[in-house]
Amino acid sequence: MATPTASAPFGARRRLSAFFYRHRWLKLLALLIPPLSWIVVVYLAALVVLLATAFWQQDELSGQIIHTFTWDNIKTVKDDPTLHAVTRQTVQMAVLVTITDILLALPLAYYMARVASRGVRALLFVGVLMPLWSSYLIKAYTWRLMTGDAGTINWALAKIGLGPLHIAFTTTAMWLAFTYIWLPYMVLPIYAALERIPGSLIEASSDLGGRSWRTLRSVIMPLALPGIAAGSIFTFSLTLGDYIMVDLVGGNKTDFLGSVIFRYQGIANDLPLAAAIALVPVVVITIYLLLVRQLGAFEAL
Repeated sequence: MATPTASAPFGARRRLSAFFYRHRWLKLLALLIPPLSWIVVVYLAALVVLLATAFWQQDELSGQIIHTFTWDNIKTVKDDPTLHAVTRQTVQMAVLVTITDILLALPLAYYMARVASRGVRALLFVGVLMPLWSSYLIKAYTWRLMTGDAGTINWALAKIGLGPLHIAFTTTAMWLAFTYIWLPYMVLPIYAALERIPGSLIEASSDLGGRSWRTLRSVIMPLALPGIAAGSIFTFSLTLGDYIMVDLVGGNKTDFLGSVIFRYQGIANDLPLAAAIALVPVVVITIYLLLVRQLGAFEAL
């Protein structure tokens, strides 16, 4: 016979379970509070501090941050033609990397989702995900060696009579490295979108006389657009804020927003101005998200 002491916790659990069953919205809220709290405290709070710091100023003699509201840092960012040129270069690289990754990821993701057998698909998944298992710095140093004058890229080009080419510490080297590093973030969303396309739609297009190009343009691409949009957000934003690849592979010969922010924050120790410059990629990615939303790419996500 169970003792009252042993049955008390069991009864309390039953009453608690019945309470959450009657109030399911409270159960959902209890499950969401920990991750939402983490997002609010760590992410949104960091953005608020970043925004506030951009409107503070730094004492030139002591180097101390003065918590006094000022527009000086914003005006500096707005009126500096050098920062305008850096922003254009960074956005151009982010757009170029995004377009290149889309062109590379689409055929690979389509083959994985619609053509490859289960075993081949598993091997391709391993191949796509394997770069993510290694350190970012290891990949950066590897591309620094590969794009060198005596690297493997020039060695391969020399074997087929197309090289050697001087791409070491150039924007071309950074473009190749960025494209490789962010490619998995493009392949996986596009694969997920293509896998959800019913095979009956492709068969119907073929039955109605649609050739391969017409099926791709009118059926597959519109349905794959949400995956392309999701992958492009990753590749665009990650390229926009990167500074390590600019240093290791690009040799800091071309300024990007990430490297300029790092320079003002770390070397010049001007945190308010660095925060003001950091608002530029935030504004750029916000505009990019609005453009993607305007195209209707988020409707099927």
